[in-house]
Amino acid sequence: MKYLFISWLVVFVGSWVVYVQYSTYTELCRGHDCRKIICDKYKTGVIDGSACSSLCAKETLYFGKCLSTKPHNQMYLGIWGNLQGVIKCQMEEAAQLDFGTDPEPRKEIVLFDKPTRGTTVEKFKEMVYGLFKAKLGEQGNLSELVNLILSFADGNKDGRVSLPEAKSAWALLQLEEFLLMVILQDKEHTPKLLGFCGDLYVTERVEYTSLYGVSLPWIIELFIPSGFRRSMDQWFTPSWPRKAKIAIGLLEFVEDVFHGPYGNFLMCDTSAKNLGYNDKYDLKMMDMRKIVPEINLKELIKDRPCESDLDCIYGTDCRTLCDQSKMRCTTEVIQPNLAKACQLLKDYLLRGAPSDIHEELEKQLYLCIALKVTANQMEMEHSLILNNLKTLLWKKISHTNDS
Repeated sequence: MKYLFISWLVVFVGSWVVYVQYSTYTELCRGHDCRKIICDKYKTGVIDGSACSSLCAKETLYFGKCLSTKPHNQMYLGIWGNLQGVIKCQMEEAAQLDFGTDPEPRKEIVLFDKPTRGTTVEKFKEMVYGLFKAKLGEQGNLSELVNLILSFADGNKDGRVSLPEAKSAWALLQLEEFLLMVILQDKEHTPKLLGFCGDLYVTERVEYTSLYGVSLPWIIELFIPSGFRRSMDQWFTPSWPRKAKIAIGLLEFVEDVFHGPYGNFLMCDTSAKNLGYNDKYDLKMMDMRKIVPEINLKELIKDRPCESDLDCIYGTDCRTLCDQSKMRCTTEVIQPNLAKACQLLKDYLLRGAPSDIHEELEKQLYLCIALKVTANQMEMEHSLILNNLKTLLWKKISHTNDS
């Protein structure tokens, strides 16, 4: 009787765990709902784009493996004819930079409501210019960026932007990641944009979708302690020269977003799951939703009420200080992108590093992690440490086949 009760209890608990995990999966992976919302809008003539016909009419754009980590940000591996890509779709309104709160639920009444009927192309260009000015300030050639957006919005390449195409483009421009992808399209470590429909967009496929680790079935993940899982992740990494090449890619991406032609962008969720790499071990950014214009973040955090520094965090690692005399957040982010990248790379690079550079590599990584935005001559130190790290790694791997 005792063994029967234990067996029943094990079956009951196991069934409950499976049910909870399955419910979590179905909440996270809502590709069918995403496709239905987008295609309903396309079929009624509200939106249009280069991927709409393939997704909704020809059905040659397929959703594959689910990569979503949050229900409102759907991400799937996809197949588009002969191309392999990543499909990204918003199940809710794009989040404002409001420090931790989830986005408002998608409002069907106002979604894709701009530009309105009768808006001329010139008026639409003014709208886009105004949006860029608000997000980026008076930096770079905004008119050139507007023209780039109009060229992309012309999904069928007929030389004109229709109202449905303009509605799609406007919805996409509310997304920080899409804006950054457009700005960095000519950069090596930014996945190429392949097409769009509404606020759904398709990027090039990245073979390895995390910096390190191994993908396991969720039922197995349940029984692996988190500490052991972190250690196990470090076992499943490429050879050290290949890790070094991937790390150089991340350092180059930090350079791309640091005081570029359209200002400085802040990396506010520097984690392994947001980085991937291709079969040549070139780093590719998997998720750039938490990379935001510095000018935009400063404006939004300015005078935010706070009781401690914990109230002044955006994403997971963009932190400012709480001014206790005013009980308001200050605007200067404490840690630069490079320091956060080095923190992520420390264990990744030091594990298995050649003995002749291990000590110097460790020294440079710790100097890098110690960087503070408020330090005197920070930009000079930033450039020096970044160049030292890249040079150290390249010298060691430049003669190897793995690199």
